[in-house]
Amino acid sequence: MVASRFQGLQVLVAGAGVSGRSAAEALLAAGASVTVTDGSADRLAALASLQSQGAELVAGLAEPPPGTDLVVTSPGWRPDAPLLAAATAAGVEVIGEVELAWRLDREAENPATWLAVTGTNGKTTTVSMLEAVLRAAGVDVVACGNVGLPVVDAVRAGHAVLAVELSSFQLHWSESVEPHAAVVLNLAADHLDWHGDLESYGTAKAKIYAGNAVSVANADDEWSTRLVAAADGRTVSFTLGAPEQDQLGVENGQLVDRAFGDRVVLASLADVHPAGPHNVANALAAAALARAHGVQPGAVAEGLRAFQPGAHRSVPVAEAAGVSYVDDSKATNPHAADAALRAHPRVVWIAGGLLKGAEVDELVAANADRLTAAVLIGRDRAQFAAALARHAPDVPVREVSAGDDAGMLQAVRSAHEFASPGSVVLLAPAAASMDMFTDYAHRGRAFADAVREVLAETPTAPAHGG
Repeated sequence: MVASRFQGLQVLVAGAGVSGRSAAEALLAAGASVTVTDGSADRLAALASLQSQGAELVAGLAEPPPGTDLVVTSPGWRPDAPLLAAATAAGVEVIGEVELAWRLDREAENPATWLAVTGTNGKTTTVSMLEAVLRAAGVDVVACGNVGLPVVDAVRAGHAVLAVELSSFQLHWSESVEPHAAVVLNLAADHLDWHGDLESYGTAKAKIYAGNAVSVANADDEWSTRLVAAADGRTVSFTLGAPEQDQLGVENGQLVDRAFGDRVVLASLADVHPAGPHNVANALAAAALARAHGVQPGAVAEGLRAFQPGAHRSVPVAEAAGVSYVDDSKATNPHAADAALRAHPRVVWIAGGLLKGAEVDELVAANADRLTAAVLIGRDRAQFAAALARHAPDVPVREVSAGDDAGMLQAVRSAHEFASPGSVVLLAPAAASMDMFTDYAHRGRAFADAVREVLAETPTAPAHGG
């Protein structure tokens, strides 16, 4: 057995979250000397079991300990964080957990095949669809990365294929990762507070195309098409229109492949759920990656039918008196909220939170004709109110200043008052959640709880809003 390249190295793991724990465990198993640091003493305390394996836990380091050979950072740490800046200045390499996983995987006797997905929106759905399609084909596959399971854990488990969701943060800290096939689903303003500008955000996303045998682009998205231009290997694309040569697309209600061999029908639109153009695009992307791996056409339809959507992604919560209540708390930026809004003709919109540098004027202008009312929550609700005043001045707006679950209950009560039969009360915040909630899942649960409470209070039909 060949010794790991990490054996004997002094490695500092920056961040004691889920990926930090997995990185530390993998490094210890590879024979490295490991120190873990974090600004939170509570998070470090949760890793106390690593001490028995030889790890050292040190709170709040501002620079790497003397003799450090490598720093493995959690993805959310910015390059200008004092510890990472000090490591760079000292000439110590800084990588992320995904890069660590790649290097460990390359040491394996039978390295996994990586099929990777990034984009502003749709990543988790696409990766989960891909996993379902590959499983339908009998492939030993696991979804990992930003979807929840750290990539290093998936590598250590020895799966044959990894369906890897990669965020821009993870890609920023990945220097040698070269998936067999990869896709950038789309790109829109998000995380600009971290990356600085859209160009830098796109540069991070484009790293997913390095070294691919097959690079997949969204022909309907300007940024995806632009970023794939510098990709290695073969390029194919997908479109919601009829496919040309080297494309997957839609014809006569069917998902059609003209990229991998002769024209073949992969599935029907009825096999894609939840319905909506954005999920058809996600299904086409997943199909392209699966086909790049050699999956036969029949497995695509079977996998898409078996796919179970994740929580808080256009999930129906309740229907009463002709009004539907839908949780799309995962719509954490304007691009995602746009897809959610376009799926419904008449919407009472619950929106607001942390915009992270994004603008909402274009979102509001594009959907003004489907808004019957808006209820605004969160720190940046004034920006939503101003955009609505400019682009949808006839839409009634109510602002909720309270935070946490109480604020959501007020928002749902207001939305219920505005709603009328045939409309949808839609939580699609277009913003992050951390000003009011622990995360988007907490926000979605609060919405569902509030809907149930309001409907229990008012069993009769909701009033018509005005």
